[in-house]
Amino acid sequence: MLQYKTIALIATTIVAGSLTALNGPKPKVKAPAETSVSKLVNYKVNAEQSKLTWLAKKVTGEHSGTINVTSGSLALDNKVLKGGSFELDTKTIAVTDLTDKETNAKLLGHLKSADFFAVDKFDKATFNITSAKSTGAGTYDVKGKLTIKGITNEISFPATVKQDGNKVTANAKIIIDRTKYDIKFRSKSFFENLGDKTIYDDFELNVQLVANN
Repeated sequence: MLQYKTIALIATTIVAGSLTALNGPKPKVKAPAETSVSKLVNYKVNAEQSKLTWLAKKVTGEHSGTINVTSGSLALDNKVLKGGSFELDTKTIAVTDLTDKETNAKLLGHLKSADFFAVDKFDKATFNITSAKSTGAGTYDVKGKLTIKGITNEISFPATVKQDGNKVTANAKIIIDRTKYDIKFRSKSFFENLGDKTIYDDFELNVQLVANN
């Protein structure tokens, strides 16, 4: 009889131990790592505070001027540039290096003509960012689509973007091959024997955009 009680006690102990193992505290599951929350914010370009200057060179010298920025936006996520765009009013192109009124007006009229920007037909130029790769603190390699005279080409350039509270400032120097936008006047790529009348294909746009939230 004692033997049977001993066996029963052992069996009860084993069962109790098994239940404890099954119902006991479960191992802790490691919580997933926190992910950064997207905070994409669009900042509207302030046309009055933004500025664009241009520089074009020829064999015998160079000319410079301005074009008005009319609108645009810059998109940032946790202070990192993600996208943006801006628009120019080509009718506002101005020449700033010529002080003689007659000479200035002559060059300006030519720039607005079909030889160059044909502003009566194409009164807007636009740029839209397709990608912005960070290269350091506030610096980027920007790629996008530039449209001039209704012609769109992919371009790329370095840029700096800084955020100070609700204000974002973006600066870039953009080199453009004018012949890709059907501006071929006195280009040695299309005309021979131009000599010192040659106008270089590349010109510069120096852009400063100021945007606010």
